[in-house]
Amino acid sequence: MKIHILDDWFDTLRQLPCFQLLEGHEVTVWTDHTEDLDTLADRLKDAEALVLFRERTHVTAPLLERLPNLRLISQRGVYPHVDVEACTANGVMLCSRASGDAPPNAAAELTFALLLAAARQLPQQMQSLRAGHWQMGVGQTVSGRRLGLYGYGRIGRQVAQYADAFGMKVWWWGSDAGRARAEADGAEVAPSRASFFAESDFVSLHVRLTASTRGLVTATDLMRMKSSASFINTSRAGLVEEDALEQALAAGHPGTVALDVFDREPLTDPSDPVISHPNVICTPHIGYVTEDELDLQFTDIYQQIRAFAAGAPIHVINPTEG
Repeated sequence: MKIHILDDWFDTLRQLPCFQLLEGHEVTVWTDHTEDLDTLADRLKDAEALVLFRERTHVTAPLLERLPNLRLISQRGVYPHVDVEACTANGVMLCSRASGDAPPNAAAELTFALLLAAARQLPQQMQSLRAGHWQMGVGQTVSGRRLGLYGYGRIGRQVAQYADAFGMKVWWWGSDAGRARAEADGAEVAPSRASFFAESDFVSLHVRLTASTRGLVTATDLMRMKSSASFINTSRAGLVEEDALEQALAAGHPGTVALDVFDREPLTDPSDPVISHPNVICTPHIGYVTEDELDLQFTDIYQQIRAFAAGAPIHVINPTEG
């Protein structure tokens, strides 16, 4: 099959052990990003299978209609960036495997790294040292402080394990069902949404972005937080109400924001009001970007391609004869 892989910005995938699963296929890897319809249609005109790198490129009906040879889209995880109905209408099978049972180490580790960076002012202290000013302030010990985890899912529970090891006090908030699961597992749930934000020293968001969760965290929620508190988001930017971060930062509540996700990605404008704010610690959506995690994810993706080529597709999302 002629397989095209989009958005491998650092040409990482060829170096991973799982890439050998594509042996015998004709593979083209695109290492830049484009949203231009004509460019994408020209690049992919011969593609029989398309591999998506997370949610970096949107697959729309106008694009699919210009790809007559395409039979398969293979990816992993959720797929809000793919027009599934258009896939079916154009005879394109979408295969996508959920995260499975593997522990979400990469995302959870980055979340806790951002928490520690916020607590100990690591970026600011490094900048001060490099500027010849030595120490620039006083950080926080996380032991004994309260971590509020919003969303009782796999990543949140993994972060809670790290927090327990550091002696933090963990409590939860989330949907009615999520809070019920937390209570059933013997975890502490905050008495109210208001107290969750107001009394936590750190709040970390771990919720999937759907139509119902968009704008879930509001400016009011953030401004309830203490000026000494930190808000961490390694999930999706759209979970936070539009302009809420800017309002909260202007008010100084919370005092620190740590982000790995943004409304526009890739975000390459250094003057962006959020990433240029002195109280924001930010990383360029690297929560899942480790060799180990990518090899795990793309093993699943390539196995989907092999199964499709063998006539026994797996992890099929849409009903199509392809």
